[in-house]
Amino acid sequence: MEFLCEPGLPDSRLFHFKIDNHDRCGRSAAPRHGKVQSSFSVVHAGCCRSKVVGLCGVGASASVKQNGRTCPLLRRMLCSYVSFCYEKMGIYLSSPKTEKLSENGENDRVRFGLSSMQGWRATMEDAHAAYPDLDASTSFFGVYDGHGGKVVAKFCAKYLHQQVLKHEAYTAGDIGTSVQRAFFRMDEMMRGQRGWRELAILGDKINKFTGMIEGLIWSPRGGDSNDQVDDWAFEEGPHSDFPGPTSGSTACVAVVRNNQLIVANAGDSRCVISRKGQAYNLSRDHKPDLEVEKERILKAGGFIHAGRVNGSLNLARAIGDMEFKQNKYLSAEKQIVTANPDINTVELCDDDDFIVLACDGIWDCMSSQKLVDFIHEQLRSESKLSVVCERVLDKCLAPSTATGEGCDNMTMILVQFKKPIKSASSAEEQSSHSESVETESKVDESPEN
Repeated sequence: MEFLCEPGLPDSRLFHFKIDNHDRCGRSAAPRHGKVQSSFSVVHAGCCRSKVVGLCGVGASASVKQNGRTCPLLRRMLCSYVSFCYEKMGIYLSSPKTEKLSENGENDRVRFGLSSMQGWRATMEDAHAAYPDLDASTSFFGVYDGHGGKVVAKFCAKYLHQQVLKHEAYTAGDIGTSVQRAFFRMDEMMRGQRGWRELAILGDKINKFTGMIEGLIWSPRGGDSNDQVDDWAFEEGPHSDFPGPTSGSTACVAVVRNNQLIVANAGDSRCVISRKGQAYNLSRDHKPDLEVEKERILKAGGFIHAGRVNGSLNLARAIGDMEFKQNKYLSAEKQIVTANPDINTVELCDDDDFIVLACDGIWDCMSSQKLVDFIHEQLRSESKLSVVCERVLDKCLAPSTATGEGCDNMTMILVQFKKPIKSASSAEEQSSHSESVETESKVDESPEN
């Protein structure tokens, strides 16, 4: 067996395979998982004379050749096997990390609590952002669930809300457009030397040191960027042609301004509102089998196997995952995987209790309505919102890794509307006028892995 590696991708993940040459199907393959400074691998597998070249990790697509020719069947088998191994084997701790990062905050409009927990996973790949005072009249909350590494989620948590503020549409009052452009802007910013350096700094210690050194060498000096419209100045350097990360992240954000709530979502994190105790989904989980997602994937040249894009990624929309966004003849909205968020704008009313933003580590364990019911029950005796979030995480945490449910990283933000919101529309009228706000009975709530 031979491995050829190309260094440079921060916090990437690579699967090493030991393939039994007596088994052409690779049934006795034994994966082991670990962080390495590489993103590509080459595996020669003895008697079957197959050559596997590609990104072997979550969200990765592999190019598989047999006797010099591309073999789609082997490619699909490898991608499915890698994804299965990542989710079911070798990535769990012997005991869960139950320490929680929690926070509370408030202003004259909202109060919030949040909590996140690594759980059974070997690493923590979730990130979040909570800014009750994005500006004088606006609050911003976001949950980012990383896959294949933590850096894209951390990048979004650091920069996405800043880009919302900077877009000209925000100044004009068009928050939906400014949020949508901020999602696309994340992919743009993560390319090139500057993108590589920022991702490296957000990665592990070795990559962080490398990124800091390259920043000292290659970042613009003084007035070099004064003529830049955007402060994300172009940098020359050894990674100027970096196409962006192969790891990725979901993004689910909520912006509250006066009586208006704007929710933007790409991926399978979710935002739910409690209205008179009824759970209403304000976002849709972007799975590859959804008809609108499937149509775009196929038109862009991708395929769906075992419910996964190109046999590996179980999301149809995400920030990052740049290997699925390489068709130069298609716009960003039409790529195999797109960062294009669904935007849902809702007029808040007196009947609205709170909103919840959470990653799929929560939704795999509790339906929207069950979570809303549980929160209402906890709020009868607990006023500290972060404690309520912590109790949700404890309730979802699995006692073992036997089933896989309750074993993921978990992040949740709970936002209460502090003052009664005056609105002429009732909850029933709002739910009929807003096509994207669906009651749980109209939404498939079955957990998807």
